[in-house]
Amino acid sequence: MTYAYDIIIKPIISEQSMNQLADRKYTFQVKKSANKVQIKQAIEEIFGVKVESVNTLNMMGKMKRMGRNEGRRPAWKKAIVKLTPDSKTIEFFDGMA
Repeated sequence: MTYAYDIIIKPIISEQSMNQLADRKYTFQVKKSANKVQIKQAIEEIFGVKVESVNTLNMMGKMKRMGRNEGRRPAWKKAIVKLTPDSKTIEFFDGMA
């Protein structure tokens, strides 16, 4: 059994994600094995909001090099969560915009 706090790893704070706040879209890094239904349930449980839709993206890790050695950062999963119009906002992001 996975808990809601195991699925949602951290919020993504970037210029692009801040621009989406006006459309009631919030961006999170989520567990790689989580599906859209689990992400929706976790967001609703943690923040007490109503989720309209969830879009997920698998992000490939960037290539990095140190000297002549090359390696790849780990791959991760991103979820963009859209809230319903009658739902309250997520307070964590209110101070950011």
